[in-house]
Amino acid sequence: MLKTTITIPQTFKVTHEQFQQIAAVNRDLRLERTATGELIIMAPTGSETGNRNQDMSGQLWLWNRQTKLGVVFDSSSGFKLPNGADRSPDASWVKLERWQTLTPKQQEGFAPLCPDFVVELRSKSDNMEPLREKMREYITNGSRLGWLIDRKNQKVEIYRQNQDVEILDHPRTLSGEDVLPGFVLDLIDVW
Repeated sequence: MLKTTITIPQTFKVTHEQFQQIAAVNRDLRLERTATGELIIMAPTGSETGNRNQDMSGQLWLWNRQTKLGVVFDSSSGFKLPNGADRSPDASWVKLERWQTLTPKQQEGFAPLCPDFVVELRSKSDNMEPLREKMREYITNGSRLGWLIDRKNQKVEIYRQNQDVEILDHPRTLSGEDVLPGFVLDLIDVW
């Protein structure tokens, strides 16, 4: 199969349905869509960031496997947020009761909800402001807890509904609080 690279005009807009079609035929690409229909094509992460991402997702998965309180998703999972954006957090979790309200078809596609918990891990080349915008979007759309982990500066920004962002300097662990009861993320290998 011949692969071609295309340049997409910055003002190019796509509907949710068009986005689903583009994502289905370009599974190797990391794609997102803003609420206004702008298509975002993200480069794959480097191996080091991918490894750190897997460690975080693995810890979340293991906690959930033991508690069976919800469903865990990795960075390749897309969600259609209430504002219309299609987003893929680096790791996320949805409370089981919310997940079970979706039809099998909704569960199979881009689930039409915002995860209860989201994590974004900053790669060394990432600009922080777009990541902060994304975190605010998650919270505005219903996430109850979000962590923006900045490996470059060894800081974590914690996002919660109706609260100011809390910034931690080089924490060793993070608590899932009442959203993920009993979950503690060990950051030693993430830094």
